[in-house]
Amino acid sequence: MINLIIIILFNIMDAKDLKKQIVQAGYKAVHELIRVAEEEIIVDGGEDELAADRLKNAAATKKLAIFDAFEILTRIEAEKNLMENKPIEAKESLKGFAERRSK
Repeated sequence: MINLIIIILFNIMDAKDLKKQIVQAGYKAVHELIRVAEEEIIVDGGEDELAADRLKNAAATKKLAIFDAFEILTRIEAEKNLMENKPIEAKESLKGFAERRSK
């Protein structure tokens, strides 16, 4: 019985260490996404449709990088709160007035 308790405790400690490593990896991913978002969009000087399409794709990539970074940070914050046994904050729903009142 004691051996089982020791094994469970080691697994719990191992899971906490793994979560800490995942959080650190998440921070690294956010830094990489920030680098992508900060890169300049190089325009070749062409006014053709292809240049405009590339510009549009680059802007969409930057937007996606920014939203992904915020999503990762939000998840990191939630996981850190769980690891520290802090209460989870209830966030207000993004529903409109009509959706909130229709019950």
